[in-house]
Amino acid sequence: MSDSEQHKMATNKFIDLANEIKNEGIDPALVSGALMTASSIYATYVAAGNNGALEPTGVDKVVDLYRRTLEHFQDVKRKSLEDDSEAANDAEA
Repeated sequence: MSDSEQHKMATNKFIDLANEIKNEGIDPALVSGALMTASSIYATYVAAGNNGALEPTGVDKVVDLYRRTLEHFQDVKRKSLEDDSEAANDAEA
C-alpha cells in the first residue's frame, strides 16, 4: 500500500472514530477540539519523542503544516462543491 493510500486509510479511521464519539452524544466541536489536541500530542511525540517538547520553531512548523493541510482540503472541498453544483445544473437542463 502506498503512503497516499495509508494516509487516506488512517484519515478515514480518525473520521470514523470521531463520528462514533459524536454519536455517543459528544458535541462535534468538542470532538474536533479533542482531535486537534490528540494531533498536537502526537506531532510532539513524532518530533521529540515521549520525553521531549517542541521548541517555538517546531511549533511554527507544525502550525504551518496544519495550515497547508487545511487550505488544501478547503480547495478540494470547494472544487467538489462546484462540481456537484454543475452536475445538478446539467441534470436540470
